[in-house]
Amino acid sequence: MTPGGSGVPPEQTAPAAEARPAVILVGTPIGNLGDISPRAVEALTGADVIAAEDTRRTRPMLTALGIPGGGRLVSFHGPHEAELAAKLVARIVERGERLVCVTDAGMPGISDPGERLVTAALAAGVAVEVVPGPSAALAALVVSGLPTARFVFEGFLPRKGRQRAARLAELKSEERTVVLFEAPHRLEATLADLAEVLGPDRPVAVAREITKRFETVWRGTLGQATSDERPQARGEQVIVLGPAAPVVRAEPDDEAIEDALRAELATGASTRDAAAVVANRLGITRRRAYALANSLRGSARP
Repeated sequence: MTPGGSGVPPEQTAPAAEARPAVILVGTPIGNLGDISPRAVEALTGADVIAAEDTRRTRPMLTALGIPGGGRLVSFHGPHEAELAAKLVARIVERGERLVCVTDAGMPGISDPGERLVTAALAAGVAVEVVPGPSAALAALVVSGLPTARFVFEGFLPRKGRQRAARLAELKSEERTVVLFEAPHRLEATLADLAEVLGPDRPVAVAREITKRFETVWRGTLGQATSDERPQARGEQVIVLGPAAPVVRAEPDDEAIEDALRAELATGASTRDAAAVVANRLGITRRRAYALANSLRGSARP
């Protein structure tokens, strides 16, 4: 125990008086209600208003936790999300309220309502807080067996057209692990498109019903995933793609480097500056570019 202290680490001491008004993003379970955190329960209990993606999903959760919903529960989703966000922020500013935002499962703002609410709150000078919780994307990533040091979250792919084709083309050369969300009825088509563009040998894991009774994680390749070897899709799906193999580029020969150096030197650049620009552009060492640049300077002297 520290002198004059309570013996409780600083991060566990009671927080200072809470600012009002405020928007609190609260992560909720992605399947198993046992994953709800004490802080999430506390935030939901003390909220003046609870903005939910779907009140039909949130109300049973509140009931199961013994948290009264009453008139605090409001719907927050759909094509008018930005307008609703502005109205909610105006309300809590006027009344000095604390608003909790939740989605059907997981963290608000990640492929779910919440992002526009944060934007509106910050624009109005309202405090934004977060109560972390379960994440389907991270849960699927860490159990996939694929590299986790560097990854990118792509959410839902565009459903069709040029946007979908462009996004798939980007993923072909992505050298980080990729996490995607997909609806059950579109899973087969998406896996087929991925296999066609990224190749059948790309590693993949497909996780469904994470934290629920029938949780499964299938691991294999995109080629195998489009065959009968993978279990049929049920429930929410998370696709985790292994990274693409790094592209090995052949180093340019001296002639190509000298051509690039001549073009830079012709603009009046110094030998050192021309070598630096060409080295960065062609992916070679500055020492090599500088040596060739000096050689060109020497051969140009009378």
